Amino acid sequence: MVTHCLLSRALSCVSGARLLTQCKPRLVLGIETSCDDTGAAVVDETGKILGEALYSQKGTHLKAGGIIPTVAQKLHKEHIEKVVQEAVDNSGISPCELTAIATTVKPGLALSLQVGLEYSLKLIEQYKKPFIPIHHMEAHALTVRMLHLVEFPFLVLLVSGGHSLLAIARGISDFLLLGQTLDEAPGDTLDKVARRLSLKNHPACCTMSGGEAIEYLAKMGNRLHVELTQPMSQHLDCDFSFSGLRNQVNQIIVKKEKEEGFQEGQILSCVNDIAAAVQHTVAAHLAKRTHRAILFCKKEGLLPQPNPPLVVSGGVASNEYIRKALQIVTEANGFSLRCPPPKLCTDNGIMIAWNGIEKLRAGVDIVHNPKGIRYEPKAPLGINFSEQVKKAALKVPYLKLKI
Repeated sequence: MVTHCLLSRALSCVSGARLLTQCKPRLVLGIETSCDDTGAAVVDETGKILGEALYSQKGTHLKAGGIIPTVAQKLHKEHIEKVVQEAVDNSGISPCELTAIATTVKPGLALSLQVGLEYSLKLIEQYKKPFIPIHHMEAHALTVRMLHLVEFPFLVLLVSGGHSLLAIARGISDFLLLGQTLDEAPGDTLDKVARRLSLKNHPACCTMSGGEAIEYLAKMGNRLHVELTQPMSQHLDCDFSFSGLRNQVNQIIVKKEKEEGFQEGQILSCVNDIAAAVQHTVAAHLAKRTHRAILFCKKEGLLPQPNPPLVVSGGVASNEYIRKALQIVTEANGFSLRCPPPKLCTDNGIMIAWNGIEKLRAGVDIVHNPKGIRYEPKAPLGINFSEQVKKAALKVPYLKLKI
């Protein structure tokens, strides 16, 4: 149900909308429910964040040992109205002043996407506003343009708990996909390793997500004490694979548990070293595939501007070690590294609202009759160009990741 406050505002919205002048900056309300965070924000076309709100389900899913879709859906339903109301209230504007409402409709957890879309459609009907459907990964890719002058085309690496891909952003909703994960995403791998190590029982890590815990412990570990092989080292493409790495780590953990007479719930004495080795291997895999993507772009002349940018976003992009590895690659190849701040790397309503602004400016994907809009749990980003990368079969020169 929509609050009495929102309903009362809706009654005066249609008549009041005609009084608004065209000279005012356009405003977009963004709504994000693709996974386990309920986010909303109001952003104007200058990139100013007028109001925002976020409800994180992290604590609930940490206790459960992973994201349970039905639980995520329930929590979205319980909090979306409050989150949207808070974002609008914080913005200091009336919903009548909104230019459009943008919402994540793909990809993500079906039950989570459903909540955001259904709620948004009610708001659109009440306030008679255009709807802008948003691709979650495109929103991550374009967030940096709200903060920095990043012109198209640019190379983008998106890494999170659910996704991992390399693409060239040629324009709004115009991407060439160079490579993507063949199995699980890096954030998912880090979370699963953390669960296998029982890090929720570690006194310093009990409130952290899996990726956060691995990064924290890795700072105190020695990666050279644990031997891991690089995934897909013989594959001359830009695809990723992390499931084999996780299997390697599981075997090492089983061996160490036997050596230490491990009992369920205990923390291995070498946990810091394992965390350091896993983090470095993930970083090195991401860096090598990104290096090949850079070489491919140079060979094909796909990024003609001098000192072209590599944009890195998604939850895993918050990891400082991984950022440093990518910094080494970009500096060695005459690229510049651009990353949104950690707060904007994770899922949030700001990136959805900004993607809506970008689409308004370009005049694309603005829907005035959204009855046919559906959510899509699986949705590719752009045109798949990975076969061309494979055919190029570019070898990546050795680059020491001294971090």
